[in-house]
Amino acid sequence: MDTRATAVLKAGNNAVITGGASGIGLAAAQRFAAHGLNVALADLSQEKLDDAVRLINEQTPDVNAQGYCCDVSDFSQVRDFANSVSAEFGDVSILMSNAGTLLPTGKSWENIDQWRKLVDINLWGVIHGVQAFVPSMLESGKEGIVVNTGSKQGITKPPSAFAYNLSKAGVIAFTEGLAHDLRSVEQPKISAHLLVPGFTYTGMISQFLPEKPAEAWTSDEVVDFLLERLDRGDFYIICPDNDVSEEMDAKRIQWYADDLIQGRPALSRWHPDFADAFKAHMES
Repeated sequence: MDTRATAVLKAGNNAVITGGASGIGLAAAQRFAAHGLNVALADLSQEKLDDAVRLINEQTPDVNAQGYCCDVSDFSQVRDFANSVSAEFGDVSILMSNAGTLLPTGKSWENIDQWRKLVDINLWGVIHGVQAFVPSMLESGKEGIVVNTGSKQGITKPPSAFAYNLSKAGVIAFTEGLAHDLRSVEQPKISAHLLVPGFTYTGMISQFLPEKPAEAWTSDEVVDFLLERLDRGDFYIICPDNDVSEEMDAKRIQWYADDLIQGRPALSRWHPDFADAFKAHMES
């Protein structure tokens, strides 16, 4: 049976990927190109973009791959990027907003400039992508897919990176709203999906870990899982990794939800009074 994923993963269609010069974004671009899609990559580094485009051209010489320097936190740049893509490629079938960063922000009351920069990239970058590309995707009348990259930290919100958690929680809420809006239009042909990678060894992670840990997935494994779940039509695409299974993720998410339902303290998973209860929950 044809799905929206099979409808858009066709030769000659066009895909846009922000954060496309490395990691999950580049792996997705390579996979889309292997299906015959033309790919437009946005990133901050022209050098990395040139390398990514060169790699895709070597692997799939029949597709049109282009790189665009773009700061997704600046809507005027994203709008210019969208105009350039329209002129070069025409209609867009896949929009993947994947650009993101992790910055040291400290406590909730510290480093306001770092907080703002992180949220501008991780959350506003996704909003800017949708605002710049989705109207023309709707106007085209063609099947389309929007994939926004979230994080498990936006769901369970572990301590130590609260600004990052905030930004990714915002991506989740925004993408849920986008999915509702898209299915509410007359004759909906575009769907939204939330990609939630597990522990993945990307360029962002390599800043802190020079070698890939055994428990981490590769970007290619994440894209494999993404395409499998897109083919099923899933909205929440929550990836396991080599250490955390889907069952473990489900239990952690259930514990977080039960904080709200049972009136436990915020982030009780990391509260010493609940350590034994959380351990028992995970072992049940």
